[in-house]
Amino acid sequence: MEPTDYIPIDCSLYSEYELAIMHRERLRLSWRDAGGNVHIGIVTPIDLRTRSSAEFLVVRERDGEAFTIRLDRIVQFSRV
Repeated sequence: MEPTDYIPIDCSLYSEYELAIMHRERLRLSWRDAGGNVHIGIVTPIDLRTRSSAEFLVVRERDGEAFTIRLDRIVQFSRV
């Protein structure tokens, strides 16, 4: 297994993401990328995945583009 600097998130927050996926709710997210740059966007969460001992939220933007955000890099979220 690869070493990682991932910091697990609280289980209740993980459950919030699961509920948003099940209910197909759009979210307004603020997150940091690997370089520390802050991004803000409205996305539709579509899946949760684990890779290299880190957890990720798979999201889709309004234009249909899908990408992943590491859960411990999400700074803030709210339902739209």
